[in-house]
Amino acid sequence: MPYDREKQVAIDAVLAASRLCEEVRQAIPPAMEKGDKSPVTVADFGSQAIICKAISEAFPDDPIVGEEDATTLKTPEMGNNLEKVTDYVKSIIPDATPEQVTTWIDRGNGSVGGRFWTLDPIDGTKGFLRKDQYAIALALIENGEVKLGIMGCPAYAIDGDIPGMLFVAVRGEGSMKMPFSTGKFTPIQVVKAEDTANMRFVESVEAAHGDQSRQNAIAQAAGITSPSVRMDSQAKYGVVASGQAALYLRLPSPKYPNYRENIWDHAAGAIVVEEAGGRVTDMYGKPLDFASSIKMVDNRGIVVSNGLVHDQVLSALKS
Repeated sequence: MPYDREKQVAIDAVLAASRLCEEVRQAIPPAMEKGDKSPVTVADFGSQAIICKAISEAFPDDPIVGEEDATTLKTPEMGNNLEKVTDYVKSIIPDATPEQVTTWIDRGNGSVGGRFWTLDPIDGTKGFLRKDQYAIALALIENGEVKLGIMGCPAYAIDGDIPGMLFVAVRGEGSMKMPFSTGKFTPIQVVKAEDTANMRFVESVEAAHGDQSRQNAIAQAAGITSPSVRMDSQAKYGVVASGQAALYLRLPSPKYPNYRENIWDHAAGAIVVEEAGGRVTDMYGKPLDFASSIKMVDNRGIVVSNGLVHDQVLSALKS
């Protein structure tokens, strides 16, 4: 099947990164701060190192566009943090050295092109730090289209499963879930109209990540009257794809009207929802552009749905 090797390499890498992240989370370290004031942890760096190593060894010609880089980690004052990152990476790759770790992290400094991967080593770092939801998100983009998406969600459970869920989608092959505890894949589908209990919507925990009052109004206009479920990270895409919600809205915050979304925050989740029968666009109904830049410059807001309510949501947004 097309992309079988890419899928297996990506699954193995994301599961290994998930083990590292959960090991770090047993004793949450203080977060470091990036230039944009957002937090980053040793787990972000360790996760990116492991995944970039795996992808670059299997597909050496493929660029990787990752969220992190090792510039600050290589400075003398960050020496202790680099040692911590290396120690965690050694739990997966025993002979790793600090120099190798920074080299692997910086493999994520690639550029968008005809074929490339995009990676968020921990999407939802604040959720990770709170011991709540987060996702390790990896996607393969080829000729402008997401072809493969993998999301590792170590804190996420469906229908009483033990926490730890992998979501996998290949274009044209449907979406699957795999509990970490069983290793067994089963197909997933978006919620049907008759499943009224799951006709609800999800949004970010962080108020700054959207326009929550408007999101609630739009959901109600589309016939969704239940209160929102607020979650961190791309795990929200997993909620919609697995039929536990009909809608995920991320509308531009009035505080940051010029903000544009990063491709690594949505690429993996988008294909998982689409292959489960759902629909993903911006707030104007335009497809998300994952191929032009690391920022989706021509897209505003995100609308993710089971497909059935999508046109109602877009109509409500217009009015």
